Amino acid sequence: MTRPLRLGVLTPSSNTALEPLTGSIVGGLPGASVHFSRFKVTEIALDAQALGQFDDSKILAAAELLADAKVDVIGWSGTSSGWLGFDADQRLCERIRERTGIAATTAVLALNELLALRRISRIAFVTPYTADVQARIVANYARIGIEAVAERHLSIRVNHDFAAVEPETLMALMREVAPQRPGAITTFCTNLRAAPLAEQVERELGIPLLDTVSTTVWGMLRAAGADPLQVRGWGELFTWN
Repeated sequence: MTRPLRLGVLTPSSNTALEPLTGSIVGGLPGASVHFSRFKVTEIALDAQALGQFDDSKILAAAELLADAKVDVIGWSGTSSGWLGFDADQRLCERIRERTGIAATTAVLALNELLALRRISRIAFVTPYTADVQARIVANYARIGIEAVAERHLSIRVNHDFAAVEPETLMALMREVAPQRPGAITTFCTNLRAAPLAEQVERELGIPLLDTVSTTVWGMLRAAGADPLQVRGWGELFTWN
């Protein structure tokens, strides 16, 4: 009997979108299951209290709970290193591996790997964030040679409210950034209901959608030695290897 593939996902406590979306993406993989562990995140901002939510000790405690389920990989399905700096995710993955012995990845590290694979240097951001958070994300990508040729943000701070953004609104924002012809559009937030729009975006706009819920799954599958090509109907990123 083939051992089942168990994917462990770290989740912001106020997120209501990524769990059902991740379950749906993984649901088509034979013998695969996804398991979640939460830690407290309620707002996205640049003040000390909001930034303190992403202290590694809290995330590592949640990762240790996933380790009890003997998952094959642990993925942080969150975009905090977009404004904290990508080294924050690199350190976190190292600490998860040291603490649990389990391979780890994140939404943002997987996104960056996908961009590198396709040598994409021009992207468009669609997010729910405030202007200062968005500016920090754009600046961090510029530092690694990736230009934001267009961006749209919704100026929302409360994390729980991100999931209330209608997919039609997200689609409209993606239509607005498309004329700049980025190499990819990223819906950069794991509490947006954007992942199911990938095939529509790619068919209508001719631009790949790299949603961060989906990039987390892609990264976890790769880290676990599974083939992302098994995922169908969630956009062309799962064909990138």
